Parts: sequence; C-alpha cells; structure tokens
Amino acid sequence: MLHSLKPRAVSRSLKQSIAREVRFVVLAAVTFLMAFPLLIIIFTAVKSDPEMVLQQFRLLPREWRFDNFSAAFQYGDWGRYYFNSLYITVVTVVGSLLLNSLAGFSFARLRFPGREAIFFLFLVGMMVPYQSIVIPQFVVLRSIPLAGGNDLLGQGGRGWLNTYWALIVPFLSGSFGIFLCRQFFFSIPKSLDEAARIDGARPFYIYWRIFLPLAKPVLATLAILKTAHTWNNFFYPLVMISSRDMYTVQLALQQFQGQFTVQWNLLMAATLVSILPMVAVFLLAQKHFVAGIVTSGIKG
Repeated sequence: MLHSLKPRAVSRSLKQSIAREVRFVVLAAVTFLMAFPLLIIIFTAVKSDPEMVLQQFRLLPREWRFDNFSAAFQYGDWGRYYFNSLYITVVTVVGSLLLNSLAGFSFARLRFPGREAIFFLFLVGMMVPYQSIVIPQFVVLRSIPLAGGNDLLGQGGRGWLNTYWALIVPFLSGSFGIFLCRQFFFSIPKSLDEAARIDGARPFYIYWRIFLPLAKPVLATLAILKTAHTWNNFFYPLVMISSRDMYTVQLALQQFQGQFTVQWNLLMAATLVSILPMVAVFLLAQKHFVAGIVTSGIKG
C-alpha cells in the first residue's frame, strides 16, 4: 500500500511543479508584453535625430543621447508647467478625499429622506462619460457671476475659464469616489458609531475621529486613482485653458508636435520625466491600494 501511495504523491507533486512553472512562464510573458511599450519609450528618448528618420525599426539606439532630456526642457517654461500640474493635482486630490469620504460616510451611516434616490442619481452619473458634458461645463464656468470680468448675471467676461478654478472645482467630488467610500464605510461595524453616539458624539465628530482614521486603505486607493486622472488629464484642460502660462504638463507635451513632423525622441524624454510623480505616488501608497479595493466591496 505504501508503494502505491508513493507514485501518486510523486505524480501529484510533479503536476503541481509543472503547473507552477507554466504560471511563471505565462506571467513572465504578460509582464514582458506590458513592459515592452515602456522599453520603447525609454530607448526612443535617448536616440539621436538621424535614427528617428530611419525606415527600419531598431529598439536599441546606436548613439545614446542622454542630453535629449535637457534639450526637451528648453522648449517652453517647464517649471511653470510642472507647478501648474502639481498645484492642480494636490488641491484636487486633497479636496476630493475630504468631500468624497464625507459624502460616503453620509450615505453609509446617516439616515435622511431620499438617501437611496440621491445615491442612485450618483450611480447614474458614473455611466455618463465626462466628455459628453464638457460643453455644458464650459458654458457654466464661463458664466460664473463676478469672476473674470463678468457682471452679476455672469456676462461680459470669461468667468473661470483659463484659471485654476476651472481645472479644480469640477473634479473635487465624483460618483466613483463617493461609491468607493460608501462601500468601505459599510464594512465598519455599526457598534463603533453606536457607542460614540451613546457617549454624546455628533455625526461629524464620529466621521472625523473614528471613521476617517480607519479609512486609510480606501483613501490611498482613491488618492492613486484621482492623482493619475488629474495629472494625466489632457482633454479637459485643452478645452478650458487658452493661455500658455496655464498649461499643464500634458498640454505642454504637444509642443513637440509640429505641422509636418514630431520630435519623438524629445517627446519621449519629456514623457518619461512627466510620469515620475505618478510612480512616486504609487510607490508610497501601494500597500494600501489592494486592501482598499478589496474592503470597499465587502458590503453593498
């Protein structure tokens, strides 16, 4: 009997080993496919101008031109562009974390008339692509009273167009962020806020002192997603911004595209530098990212 069990155990161990090796090969192949475009960007950023016009594709450059990075930043005021993107992203993310978590707490823990109907309207908002409402937003932002030369009726000037307000205020809150925070707060035991109410704590105190410190995973998740969306947003600033002084990094990248040619090596060099803040944010918050996604879906 022992002799019959040993071959079975060996066979099972062999199958597990083969399955593990197959998974490793598949994951390695997927990783390479995902990283290959990034490798193209990196190697293109250090190629010389003559190599960019060759008809035959070559991954590795013949001449490594690291001075492309300094040459790229001679096109325009990149210090100003980075300041604009950084300022807009930081203010938007901080305001979004506060407003989305506060709204999520209200929908998850507070009882008020029409709560479910209002939340349903927020969910409907997730189904509407923001590109379809850019024109109405443009009209609203242009018609802000007493801003940008407008009169009390919102006429005569440009309102909030071509200002930081136009790039920050519309993104301070969002349906997805509220949904994510609401789902997370549903997973917290009700005994916590019930005990706090017995001690005389008001709803905002419960939110600020009890729920918000527990919400680090979901807030880190929301911060990563919001930072990536705000920093990489190109279409919305393209519509709302007309002055070069208000350009974000993404708008500034189009400077390398001429009427007939594109300076691909300089464009890729500037693009590599532009993604560094996103990499830093992800590295700082990655340990909370998966936990936030998992815990926010425990209860509906």
